[in-house]
Amino acid sequence: MKKTLTLTREQCRAVDRYAIEQLGIPGVVLMENAGRNAADLIERWLRRRVSESSPSTSRPSPRRGSPPGRVAVVCGKGNNGGDGFVIARHLIHRGYRVGVALFGDPGSLAGDAAVNHAVLVRMGVRIRPLAESSLAPAVRTWRQCHIVVDALLGTGFAGQVQGPLAKVIEAINNLAGPTIVAVDVPSGLNADTGEPGGAAIRASHTITFLAAKTGYSRPTARHCLGRVHVVDIGAPTQLILTRLGSEK
Repeated sequence: MKKTLTLTREQCRAVDRYAIEQLGIPGVVLMENAGRNAADLIERWLRRRVSESSPSTSRPSPRRGSPPGRVAVVCGKGNNGGDGFVIARHLIHRGYRVGVALFGDPGSLAGDAAVNHAVLVRMGVRIRPLAESSLAPAVRTWRQCHIVVDALLGTGFAGQVQGPLAKVIEAINNLAGPTIVAVDVPSGLNADTGEPGGAAIRASHTITFLAAKTGYSRPTARHCLGRVHVVDIGAPTQLILTRLGSEK
């Protein structure tokens, strides 16, 4: 069996930088690849959930008027949220009912995350602001979903989750019914140490990019991760790691 590649957050960042700066792959392309490949997995689980709830229902088709599966994508303002925007776009394009929420000021979005947020806005997708005051109605919506996607905090997180964001994470954890899918890392989990920073998402599946992270093998991480799936982002990871190693 092929051994799963494991990297630290800094190693992942180094691979990203090399792909962008030395190979010339735009960061927005890497984000697109990551989000599309994550959407492929999410669609597989979504179709399974829809089939379980309606055994006679095949793949949703808006043209036939079949009710598609429902997904909530809960985004933060960093690149993890940008991945979430890409996931939402692909699932919307495939005919699913997708609600998008943003925890943070859309004006603070930057770089590739801002690009993908703008694409959704131009598509006419309503991106609901998520704050402590709007959490209760958001939870009512999430309960009706087959899948809730956590794209709040990425691998750069370290420290403690506090305040309204901690309440959002606990609200997601307390949902009964939806499958919780974390993007790259469950929000609130330190990817390097495997230690939760106070509140942390407890996912059924974690879709991580490039490689598993070093903290994922720690016992403290297991109840947050669920099943871990590594997906490609279009960067030749092994080639880059070899070249980075030869430059030391």
